[in-house]
Amino acid sequence: MDLDKTDRKILRELLINARISITELGRKVGLSKTPVALRIKQMEEAGLITGYRAILSPIQLGLSHVTFMQIRLGDTRQQALLQFNAAVREIEEVEECYMIAGGFDYLLKVRSRDMADFRRVMAEQISALPHVSATSSFVAMEAVVEEGAIPL
Repeated sequence: MDLDKTDRKILRELLINARISITELGRKVGLSKTPVALRIKQMEEAGLITGYRAILSPIQLGLSHVTFMQIRLGDTRQQALLQFNAAVREIEEVEECYMIAGGFDYLLKVRSRDMADFRRVMAEQISALPHVSATSSFVAMEAVVEEGAIPL
């Protein structure tokens, strides 16, 4: 989908506040309600807007401890990767998981209450994932940029 300047403004505003009314959004981007609603509908139908969600504060939920983990697998054939992928999705403390090209196979972002909670998650769940042969952990000291901006 080709985005024009107005579409990008609409998306920026929705990133800031997805609960904004169509009327208010139209006022901010210089259009009336109907064209704004149509543009949003087109972006949803094109798969550009995939949903709306509440953003919770991990700190207020007591989940201030962030650890990044490098995971090496002993087997990287397709079936092993699929087994690992399915199993890691079941660990609620794993906030993000990426397959990596490089010196290790996966990078995980794990959010927990504290170091003791992380140690439990690592020992009971992450180390038990299929085909894991080695892990390295890096504890975050401070979040400098956390909700990454999407350049529009």
